[in-house]
Amino acid sequence: MYGLLLAFAAAVLFAASVPASKLLLQFFDPLQLAGLLYLGAAVAMVPVVSTERRRFGRVALDRANRARLAGVVILGGMVAPILLLAAFRLATAGAVALLLNFEIVATAVLGAVLFHEHMGRGAWLGVGGVVAASALLCGEAGRSGVVAALLVAAACTCWGIDNHLSALIDGMTPARSTLWKGAVAGATNLALGVAAGPVRASAAAVVGAVVVGAVSYGASIALHTAAAQRVGAVRAQGILASAPFLGAALSLVIFGEHVTALQVTAIALFLISVVVLVANEHEHLHRHVAVEHIHAHTHDDGHHVHEHPQPVTMAHTHWHRHEPRVHAHSHWPDLHHRHPH
Repeated sequence: MYGLLLAFAAAVLFAASVPASKLLLQFFDPLQLAGLLYLGAAVAMVPVVSTERRRFGRVALDRANRARLAGVVILGGMVAPILLLAAFRLATAGAVALLLNFEIVATAVLGAVLFHEHMGRGAWLGVGGVVAASALLCGEAGRSGVVAALLVAAACTCWGIDNHLSALIDGMTPARSTLWKGAVAGATNLALGVAAGPVRASAAAVVGAVVVGAVSYGASIALHTAAAQRVGAVRAQGILASAPFLGAALSLVIFGEHVTALQVTAIALFLISVVVLVANEHEHLHRHVAVEHIHAHTHDDGHHVHEHPQPVTMAHTHWHRHEPRVHAHSHWPDLHHRHPH
């Protein structure tokens, strides 16, 4: 139950970024705000990474993992948030929040096309449902709604690639990769934003943007990671998928946005489609090759069978080796299941 509460808290904090970003855009341009939000995420990760460094030491990344990290920083930290914030200027916060369901679609489709992950017939129906629901939303909003939907779809595609690249990085914890993403992408976007035009916001607005980034991005990521360690990535991701709906609900309350019958239909279609996508588990005989890496794990998942001097029951992180293994079980595409099927 505690892990599920952590996952829900992560979803709520991320959802809060939707109305908060809409409000903050009154004081900043998208580049400046994107920079401040991600610098806030980096600030939130500093104490977490400091603790990890004392426990695990420094782990150098090889060339392949450095390239993956660069992709995470550029696409997930720099490009995606600018596209999303630009969409906020063209559509209501509630509509943009619901369109964020594109991320799970982009992650699933990219996994199938680029990484040979399995997607069953039901999952493809879920993808079609999200696209149809998005068409209902942007069709009602007219040309600006279509442009906003395209911007959100592009942002979610960047985050989808980010999700896959992050899952492939060995030797770096989620907190450390978030620190790098936030610090490098945040500083770059802020510098570009200041070069394009001076920051006219008050000091209070600047602090507010950093706090929103620390809470809605940094703390949300930390809570989601902790939840995944306790209840598994599948259940944690399923709960996090509620964030777009929570963001839309918060926006309706804060901005008093009007809800039409067509939007209610789109929300219902989004909800059904996301549930179908999150349930995209499958089972088959598959082979694991020998690998050594570091990440958070437990010893009850059938993959981590190495021994410790003392019994370990909680999730923990350290460098470990997997021996070659062939088995069959129901699973979700993750760090240990990147195989064609």
